[in-house]
Amino acid sequence: MGIREALRFLEEKRVKWVDLQFTDLNGRYHHITVPSSEFDEEIFKTGFAKLDGSSIKGFTTINESDMLLVPIPDTITMIPWTSETARMICEVHWGASRGRFERDPRAIAEIGEKYLWEMGYKSFFGPEPEFFIFDKVDLDVAVPQSGTGYKIASSEAPWGNSGGFIVRHKEGYYPAPPIDRLMDIRMEAINLLSSEFGFKIEAAHHEVATAGQGEINFRFSTMTDAADKIQVLKYVLRNVAAKYGKVATFMPKPMYGDNGTGMHTHFSIWSSDGKTNAMYDPSDEYAQLSQTGRYVIGGILKHASALSAISSPTTNSYRRLIPGFEAPVYKAWSRSNRSAVIRVPTHFKSSEKAKRVEYRAPDASANPYLSFTALMMAGLDGVKNKIEPSDHVDENIYELSPEKRKELKIFSLPRSLEQALDELESDSAFLKPVFNEGLINTYIDLKREEISSMAKHPHPMEIYYYLDV
Repeated sequence: MGIREALRFLEEKRVKWVDLQFTDLNGRYHHITVPSSEFDEEIFKTGFAKLDGSSIKGFTTINESDMLLVPIPDTITMIPWTSETARMICEVHWGASRGRFERDPRAIAEIGEKYLWEMGYKSFFGPEPEFFIFDKVDLDVAVPQSGTGYKIASSEAPWGNSGGFIVRHKEGYYPAPPIDRLMDIRMEAINLLSSEFGFKIEAAHHEVATAGQGEINFRFSTMTDAADKIQVLKYVLRNVAAKYGKVATFMPKPMYGDNGTGMHTHFSIWSSDGKTNAMYDPSDEYAQLSQTGRYVIGGILKHASALSAISSPTTNSYRRLIPGFEAPVYKAWSRSNRSAVIRVPTHFKSSEKAKRVEYRAPDASANPYLSFTALMMAGLDGVKNKIEPSDHVDENIYELSPEKRKELKIFSLPRSLEQALDELESDSAFLKPVFNEGLINTYIDLKREEISSMAKHPHPMEIYYYLDV
């Protein structure tokens, strides 16, 4: 949809208000609502002078805070739960006609796609965001003197009003109603996503965790569009859950002792005309994976520790990345082995369209524009430098002895955000054809600030263990 079509949309739908939406460096959505009467062709070119960049964490300083939001016309849709209001995703620009803001995350994905195109490829991404839906998230209840804590009561907890139908521990994968009591919320969300926001939904289901965990899958798309869709999916699901008086969260590990929520990311590269899957080779006996596909895996494995800082970007992410919960902690690859960080799905044999790799480390707390682009750059680095991966591993890696893992050259992913940031600082050259140094440095500073803040606050479990020492 071009500018004229977007203006016609505003007129035909009798839109009174337009919600301008953009994403910050941490991946959070922001918005401002403006009257549709302000829109003309020039606005789509010059933007709205409505943004104080110094008030958005990680953007800019107070002495250069005037910034612009430039609406992207082909992202216009109605907001179905509001009256006469449409929304558009925006580019973030510097004021005074200084061009695109270098730390606009969506710009990084766009630059990445251009870089990939110049190498003769295009990419497709199929993320699988998981989430929890809770009755209540209470941030005011804390152990005395411990700072702010939380308690979470799930709509599917065994102590709830279950009528005798409960999800038993770690038996939440695909149960039918009435055990799955969140189907109505998921169905309303996917109906809105498909009818109002242009999604092609492939599946929606309850996930493994005992209480309130779900997953929504949509049809793969190009990198920037797939990242847009993750942001929209989170936005829609949160609003639908709120309508039911519940809270949807993409926090990686909100529940102790049960599965966390990931965002397994399926990724393939094709010829720039979209006709040939560069990662497919029907003659390969193991996984019908081409040499280019192996180089992609080699690049991702080489840079997996640095990628962790972007794809697993919170201190909470590393409470998910522990053995025993289907979350990968080892740098290895396989075709059907979910204990490896990279899997080559083999549901369909001799299917060029389906050939891809699945990177299992990311979670949905990641900024999708940065996470997808970083993954692509790691894979491309493998292609450019012909990086061979280690041998594939078909055993359950969690059950291998440390000596056997060492023999197979299977090494651990970072076990903390701090370690991951150290890796990113020492291994960021592969990103720099697309990621500017200012963005990388600002991102690292923001994340180290989070770590520092967390370190200063006593943990509720410390009260449990140490109150009586």
